[in-house]
Amino acid sequence: MNDPRAVGAQIRMRLPSLTPLEGKVAADILGAAVTMDTPLRQVAEGSGVSEAMVVKVAKKLGFAGFREFRQGLVDYNAQDTAALHAEISLGDSAQEIVQKVFRTAMQALEETFAILDLQAFERAADYLFRARQRDFYGLGGSAQIARDVSHKFLRIGIRTQVFDDAHMMLMSAALLGPEDVAVAYSHSGSTTAVLEAIELARKNGARTIAVTNYPDSAIARAVDVVLCSTAQNSPLLGENATARIAQLNLLDALFVTVAARDRQAAEAALSRTMRAVQSKRKP
Repeated sequence: MNDPRAVGAQIRMRLPSLTPLEGKVAADILGAAVTMDTPLRQVAEGSGVSEAMVVKVAKKLGFAGFREFRQGLVDYNAQDTAALHAEISLGDSAQEIVQKVFRTAMQALEETFAILDLQAFERAADYLFRARQRDFYGLGGSAQIARDVSHKFLRIGIRTQVFDDAHMMLMSAALLGPEDVAVAYSHSGSTTAVLEAIELARKNGARTIAVTNYPDSAIARAVDVVLCSTAQNSPLLGENATARIAQLNLLDALFVTVAARDRQAAEAALSRTMRAVQSKRKP
């Protein structure tokens, strides 16, 4: 992990893949004041587990071992990004709430940028640009993100369809083929209806993309390309709300990249769609 800002995100994104005991060990380490002098034995004793278990957890979180894990935590905690998130409490003033919400969103943006796989991003842009049919799958808040992206693409003449019903998703997926693209929007990466549809789309030869918070999730494993966001969980604000900010910015960048593939056509379509709605605005 060359970018220290990515350490916290990489850890959080892999936590769901841990067993309950491993998760407890990880939480204990993340909550402790780890320094470069903190020995492995102390960490193991603090969690009531063996040293081998601590090393195992470090490796499952993406590190070569405990020393690299410890170094990563120290480097991450030294970053301004790590200090942006703060829990919201019921006694906070309006000013404090606004500051904490904005700073948490800023952290999500910084860390999502730090973990972004640019090669995957470029592949996703190519798939969307070259596709004959582009179908988006999502439920709840993820469906709203899909609609936002679909709206942007329509403005530049790229037609997409959003499906937020389990049956409709499967019907869409059944009709896709090698010239088409299906995009799964799922924060958790485990939404059954979306997973079933994206698996069917890929089975039928369509290119598949996932927009999710967890790279080891079922949906991430089922697609050709994964675009990951990351967000710090908050009991009151919620992880999904913050991740939405990061995903919208990530997908805005994807939209612009696709538009840039044929800028002349995009600008021509944008001019036409803007003129079409101009009469609906009061002077």
